[in-house]
Amino acid sequence: MLVKDFTSPYPNGEVAVAAAPAPTGARGAAVSVSGLVRNFGGHRVLDGLDLEIPAGQFVALLGASGCGKSTLLKVLAGLDPEFHGDVHVASRRAVAFQAPRLLPWKRVWRNVVLGLPGRPDRQRAMGALREVGLERHVDAWPKTLSGGEAQRVALARALVREPDLMLLDEPFASLDALTRMQAQALVGQLWQRHSPAVLLVTHDVEEALLLADRVVLMRDGKLVHDEVPDLERPRQVSSSGFIAWRSLLLSWLGVATP
Repeated sequence: MLVKDFTSPYPNGEVAVAAAPAPTGARGAAVSVSGLVRNFGGHRVLDGLDLEIPAGQFVALLGASGCGKSTLLKVLAGLDPEFHGDVHVASRRAVAFQAPRLLPWKRVWRNVVLGLPGRPDRQRAMGALREVGLERHVDAWPKTLSGGEAQRVALARALVREPDLMLLDEPFASLDALTRMQAQALVGQLWQRHSPAVLLVTHDVEEALLLADRVVLMRDGKLVHDEVPDLERPRQVSSSGFIAWRSLLLSWLGVATP
């Protein structure tokens, strides 16, 4: 079912059609997908996929390049209407991509509130920037930011929308190792503070296990494993449980471990 009530707030003006909104709340689901099919020419990228994400759950989506992860995220974000199947998604959602996609001719605070209805609200932008530790950069130009700072602005732009669902498409992939760790920790803190449902697309098994309640593996357009790791928080990559889960997920991904 499709409706035409969603206009993307993102700076490259991506499309205006989205999946139908899903109910949210204590008993609602942030995402409910049944029989999702997406073809590109003669190639089936999503093949009868089913997925449900309860309100407030953090889900990591793993899989090899080309398996359909980003295509699924774009469908859920309302950026790809050319699908078949039933897709219901929380009406309040936000997306952060691998590239921050900031408009270089707008100051940081205006990038944060870009696309929100009404007049640009500097104080609202300041509140979101404070949460990601960038309030001092409220009037900066994007070109003056580091890669990690620009990605935090993108997270502030998602956060300011007070989403019930955050869709994160490899948002840390272009960051150096230390900045990536800091950004991962920030996303974990924001999730615990605001409790949106999160779908994180990643290639990084450790990242998935550090952040997510639930890890889903995709292969050839289908979800082939759906697991809830029994790991206490805060998680330590050196713990025996973490190492065991890491090895298991890597084996399912076809990666041999010593």
